[in-house]
Amino acid sequence: MDAQDVPKTEDADKASTSHEIDFVTMGMFIIDEIEYQPPTPPVKDILGGAGTYSALGARLFSPPPLSNSVGWIIDKGSDFPAALEDLISTWETSVLIRPTPERLTTRGWNGYDEHQNRAFRYMTPKKRLTAEDLTPELLTSRSFHLICSPTRCRELVTEIRARRSGLSNADGGSLPKPIFIWEPVPDLCTPDELLNCTNTLPLIDIISPNHSELAGFMGDSGLDPETGEISTKAIERACEQLLGSMPLQSFAIVVRAGEKGCYLARNGGRKRKVRPAAPQRKKPSALLHGGLQPDTDMEALFAGLLQDPEGTIAREEIEVDPGVERWIPAYHTGDDAADRVVDPTGGGNTFLGALAVALARGKNLEEAAAWGSVAASLAIEQVGVPVLAKDDEGRETWNGVVVDERFEEFKTRLAFTS
Repeated sequence: MDAQDVPKTEDADKASTSHEIDFVTMGMFIIDEIEYQPPTPPVKDILGGAGTYSALGARLFSPPPLSNSVGWIIDKGSDFPAALEDLISTWETSVLIRPTPERLTTRGWNGYDEHQNRAFRYMTPKKRLTAEDLTPELLTSRSFHLICSPTRCRELVTEIRARRSGLSNADGGSLPKPIFIWEPVPDLCTPDELLNCTNTLPLIDIISPNHSELAGFMGDSGLDPETGEISTKAIERACEQLLGSMPLQSFAIVVRAGEKGCYLARNGGRKRKVRPAAPQRKKPSALLHGGLQPDTDMEALFAGLLQDPEGTIAREEIEVDPGVERWIPAYHTGDDAADRVVDPTGGGNTFLGALAVALARGKNLEEAAAWGSVAASLAIEQVGVPVLAKDDEGRETWNGVVVDERFEEFKTRLAFTS
């Protein structure tokens, strides 16, 4: 859709709301059935789907009233359990619940092997979200989480940008450039789709496959052939290849690797800043562009385009961005992981919701990944979503944990300075 085709209304033109939106997911809401390795029995009617868990990740770092900055969409079928709707309401987010009584709610089956690789299938017809489903309020979001094929990702980014072009912020100015976080769908992470993947990278800010999906693009298993565990070397090698294919692009790769944590990779480069030099005597144009004189400014002679109208040379300052290559560990590791990790379902989506909202609020990639690791740790400590409550001091807790306190402890463990 072209920008000029977007219908404008008074509300859409202003797009001013009582609160700002930091995060919106295009992931679906799904009611899950989860099947484990024997002898653990399966569970049903669990809050699930990429949309739900990514919204959870953003919500974990957004206690009220900031919870209103988290946007997502639920298509509520005729079989929607009242208990799930009550649970969702306690999160106090900017969720858009759309009744669809003519259909069943999207339901899915999840199964895991011993390496935490997920098998998934739909049990009822799915209802995919499009850019047209976003209200003017949700369109103003600072970040968008997309989970789709490479081709669909390009379509969504283009459509969202086109629809945003008809909106303005509360002050009447243009909306800032949003952050796009792309999570590839597993069944299209194949060598045949690698070219489509690289063609998508210039349009997004973050690509975040898990270790298995990244390996799928490269035609590899992603596992260490001797131990059968996730291969960190294979992940680093694949990231180097992807970054090498697009050396002039500014996207980052965030690989979610289960118990190994996550790997961050981003190309470095030069950042140019232009600052005026100390005032200088204006040189006559004949001297700048004519014959050489003893006091001719040679820099101005060969870089005349850097002059301002007063004849002062704007000198260029170059800052080198070294890029990023870093592993961030999982929050739960070793014996702690064995004791605390109950169900990995939704952990990756939760990670990305927290990562996205951190970036939307100005955090750097490494700190945003730490937000994601903490959020994921809470998502996997039980079947379904963590329990929201308040402590004796009235602070919000999830599974009895104050999220900011867990993050501060994790940040200390990582030796972050900010």
